[in-house]
Amino acid sequence: MKKSLVEKHCKACGPGTKAMSAAEIDLLLGELPGWEAKNGEIFRTYNFENYHQTMAFVNAVAWVAHREDHHPDLEVGYDYCRVTFATHAIGGLSQNDFICAAKLDRL
Repeated sequence: MKKSLVEKHCKACGPGTKAMSAAEIDLLLGELPGWEAKNGEIFRTYNFENYHQTMAFVNAVAWVAHREDHHPDLEVGYDYCRVTFATHAIGGLSQNDFICAAKLDRL
């Protein structure tokens, strides 16, 4: 049985690892409603009722990122957090980006 993205764990991208193709990206985006892809990144904005909820989410994102050893860029405001993933080591997207995105959606 195929594992879902949320059940997988990130793996280091070795030398020669190539960024995902547009078709691969579109396929995995289909599993992540609310996420968009552009310029070799995937991103989503999460909205909250207040700053406390936003910061609780940011701290949970930090925990997931540390556990998976794959770190997003975050833009944080009073009631929102925009999360952007890219695998900088390969200059595009890897499955790691989608695994972490799926884990954040579970928060």
